[in-house]
Amino acid sequence: MTPLKNNLLLQALRNEKTERTPVWMMRQAGRTDPMYRELRQRVDLPLEAMFRDSDISIEASLLPKRIGVDAIIMFQDILTPLTPMGANFIFRPGPQLAAPIRCDADIENLRPIDPTDDLPHVGRTIKGIRSALRADLPVLGFAGAPLTLAMFLIEGRSPGRNPEHVFAMMRDQPKILHKLLSRLADMTIAYLGYQIEEGVHAVQLFESMADILTVEQYKAFAKPYHEQIFSALGSYVPRILFAKERREIELLASSGADAVSIGNCVDLQSCRAIVGNNIAIQGNVDNQVVATGSIDDVRRAVRNCIDAGESQGHILNLNHGLLQNTPFENVQAFVEQARQYTVAQTENATEGIAQK
Repeated sequence: MTPLKNNLLLQALRNEKTERTPVWMMRQAGRTDPMYRELRQRVDLPLEAMFRDSDISIEASLLPKRIGVDAIIMFQDILTPLTPMGANFIFRPGPQLAAPIRCDADIENLRPIDPTDDLPHVGRTIKGIRSALRADLPVLGFAGAPLTLAMFLIEGRSPGRNPEHVFAMMRDQPKILHKLLSRLADMTIAYLGYQIEEGVHAVQLFESMADILTVEQYKAFAKPYHEQIFSALGSYVPRILFAKERREIELLASSGADAVSIGNCVDLQSCRAIVGNNIAIQGNVDNQVVATGSIDDVRRAVRNCIDAGESQGHILNLNHGLLQNTPFENVQAFVEQARQYTVAQTENATEGIAQK
């Protein structure tokens, strides 16, 4: 790959000391950005059609560059690779699946995919982002983890806090659920491998429903598939695990990931004490603070998080994605403070002046 002009994120993923803490945000390309809302209005397409249009995806992906983030994540959805499997989600406005997956026959009807043939728009999007960036920033790929995808498939919609059909299958038909999870793991390995081949610099695996699981459920139905995916991908690019608001850092760290994205349920310094310098840490500013706090609140939260991470193997991010009601001014303040705070510290250290 062409050397990057801004390599901070990859340095952090290698657990290196960085001149300042790199920053990006989950859901940074989307609904909080007025330019994204203008794009939605201009193209006047449902979300699933926007994801399939590479030109639109490229444009949406690149919007956060103007506010100073240190990585661009492609504009897609975790449900994107399910369509060629035969599970075509539409967004009206939330995800909806006409025929949820509830039995063995439904699983048998899911097709294996070849991402090169079945998801060419994803490859075009990655290449288009890289071309537009001209090696300015790294590009992040991602996929939904098998259990999170299974929850959407089984419920036929966003699972919510109590996905009754999923929990019933865990209890009454665990073999059926594992069959579905195994197929989704195979698909995810192929999908992330394809993204790596197309040029992403790092990948993130989203276990977005991890916070509703018991420890036993997480160990049985989530973690084995994280391990399978990360092992199959190898170490060609850094691998980040996002398991929403899990407290069991040892479990996350033993998944084979190069970095763990932690929630604000965990103290960042305590997390570092657990994992040492073996893996990088991403997080962990509370997205509620960014959504409802003042600009001063946002700046304070950023400074506190950067202090805790010490710009050593740390990527500044949220505990999970930007919330829909987040003022864009707060999003801008989040990134601006991240860039200014560490730069100021570095300059002052050079002058021998301690400043907080």
